[in-house]
Parts: sequence; C-alpha cells; structure tokens
Amino acid sequence: MSKHEKKAPSLLRYPVLVVFTLFFAGLFLLDLATPDRTYSELENTTLSQRPALTQLSAKGLNSYFTAYTKYVKDQVFGRDNWISLQSAVETTLLQKEQSGGILLGTEHMLFPRTYGLLSSEERTLPKNTAAVSSLCQRYPGKVNVMLAPAASVIYPENLPAHAPVLDEDTYLDQLSAALEAAGGRFVDVRSTLEDHKGEYIYYRTDHHWTSLGAYYAYSRLCDTLGLAPFDTTAHQALTAEGFYGTHYSKARNWNAVPDTITYYDLPNRLTIYSVTGAGQPAEGEVTGLYDTGKLDVYDKYAMFLHGNNGLSRIEGEGTGRILVIKDSYANCFVPYLTANYAQIDVVDFRNYNYGLDPLIADNDYDQILVLYSFDSFKSDPYLYRAGVKG
Repeated sequence: MSKHEKKAPSLLRYPVLVVFTLFFAGLFLLDLATPDRTYSELENTTLSQRPALTQLSAKGLNSYFTAYTKYVKDQVFGRDNWISLQSAVETTLLQKEQSGGILLGTEHMLFPRTYGLLSSEERTLPKNTAAVSSLCQRYPGKVNVMLAPAASVIYPENLPAHAPVLDEDTYLDQLSAALEAAGGRFVDVRSTLEDHKGEYIYYRTDHHWTSLGAYYAYSRLCDTLGLAPFDTTAHQALTAEGFYGTHYSKARNWNAVPDTITYYDLPNRLTIYSVTGAGQPAEGEVTGLYDTGKLDVYDKYAMFLHGNNGLSRIEGEGTGRILVIKDSYANCFVPYLTANYAQIDVVDFRNYNYGLDPLIADNDYDQILVLYSFDSFKSDPYLYRAGVKG
C-alpha cells in the first residue's frame, strides 16, 4: 500500500476538520475576489484598509500584524451577514438584552445604555448651562430653550428590567430653573410627548424623535409664544420607508423593525451659507428644504435641511425673524416654523465657529430658540459659543 493510499482514509475519519478547512479556504478565496469597502453604511463606520509594512523591526512587524488583523476582520466576506447572525444567536439563544451599548427594549425599541454622566459631561453640562444662561441674560425675553428628552424618559416601560438609564428628569428640572432665573423661557415638552406616547413620536432604531414627535413639541412652542401652528392637513405628507438609524448601526439586532420618515412637501427656499466670519454672511447656495437624494442611502434622516450646516436661512410665509440654535433634533422641527416666520436662521455650532452677537445684531430677531436633545446638550463641546459676548 502506498503512502498516499494510507493518508486518504485517515482524513475521512475527521469530517468536521475537512468541512472547516474547506469553509475557511473558500472564505479566503472569496475575500481575495471581493473588493475592499471603505465604509459600512449599516454600521455607520469607516472600515480598515490593507496596511503597508513600513518598518522591518519587531515594533514595525507587531504594528503591521495588529493592523492587518483588524483589516481582515473589517473586510471579511459577508461581514454584515455575520454580524446579523451573531446578534440573532446572542438575543435568541443567549437571551441578551443589550448589544453594542444599546438596550433591546420591547415594541422593537432600542435605547442607549447610560449609567450616568460621563466625567467629561460633568464638566461640559455646567459650561453649556452657563453659556445658554448668558444668552438669556443678554437677550431677556427673547430666548426659548427646548431640550428634547430621550425616548427612555417617555417610554420607561419599554426598557429591559433594571436597565441602566440616566435620570434626565432631575437634570431637566435643574436646567429649567437656571434658565428661567436668567431671563429665558424653558419650553418643557415632556408632558406633551407623554400625552401622545401611544403615537409614533420616536423612531425605534434611531435616537431622534419622528416628524410627528417634533410637531407636538413645535405645537407646545406655539402655545408658549401665542402662534397659530402649522396646518398639517393643508400640506401633502410624503414618506420614505426602510430607515435604520444610529441605534441599529450599533446593535444590529436581527429582528429590528425599520422606521418610516415623514416630511411635508413644502416649496420654501433654503440658503446654505459659507461662513467665513462672524455676522451676516455674504454668499450662499440656494436650494430646497430637503436633500431627497439622501432617501436613497442609509442615513435617510440627513435629508432634513441638508444635514447640519453651520448657518442656513429659510424663507417662510409668516412674519418676523427667528434664530434657531440647534442639534440634529431640530432638523425635522424647523420646517414647521415656515408657517410662523418670514425668516428662519439656523445655526449649528459644529460648523459655525463664532459667537452669536454679530449675527443677532445684523438681523434683530424677534425670537431665539435653542433646540437640542438633552443628550447633546450635556456633551456638546461647541455650545459654549452661545455664551461668547461681542
């Protein structure tokens, strides 16, 4: 009997080894045949690219193999499907109630896992409170502050039992007192949202409120300022299906129910300015309220107001002027203001590197609205600019 004839039956005695060998060999060939991706839309993250060996030393080789291991993990064939399979096993067989820092709630709702303020937020929250208080003091009677609560505040019953969540109510009550004392108005939308919690007011897979949730918050602002609210029955509502948001990008739960984005067909013009200095900008690009091309990509919510531009101006049908200082929660909120104001200026400090006083002096706004989620307000490293004088 030849050497080869002796080896053949011995391999057949280990079928599992043969199957795994063939599986990984096939996966290796598929990896070679599949082009590398630079970005994962489902995870909303940049993927590692093939590293280069730049240094023939122990340190250089160690760095190379570390980077190469991450590259192989990021570029493995069928990565999205493997992550979904892992999620299905963990939540179905292992009964896990969280994944990727996201709590898997009932009614297919996803919530961030928050034990309390981070050390950085313990420093940032007082700074941002002081900055907005300063704005209230500089423009008494004009500043309205609305902080959207997280979905966990409105839907505590949908959280997993004993889930770690931040007590936002205590902080919101403290902020309300501080801002009112500084001469501002705190527009508390918690009870308004709780009154409508049986409706679709927060996305299941994303951290934002829906356009309906934003509308109820907007109606609360109208009550505060004595304004007639935007008439939803007078405008055509459009929808975009299949929206998976930021929470899903982290959790990748296999049984997630996609969300629906709703927006109103409005003709109002939006000017996006190139900001090169404080005060009134000179040049801008005129477009519509929505970037509908975003509805064809993963991050569909970015269609509202064309994302988070430093300074934008919207032409409305109302009278007077309002300045909105915001995070992305305001993006689906601001279109409703077209019913009330002739000019709506929108500032996002992530892309606006100046104080507000020159802009306010140039436009003499009737009202100023600071609209953030509490989550952003406690952590935004740029909101201090609202307190910059001059």
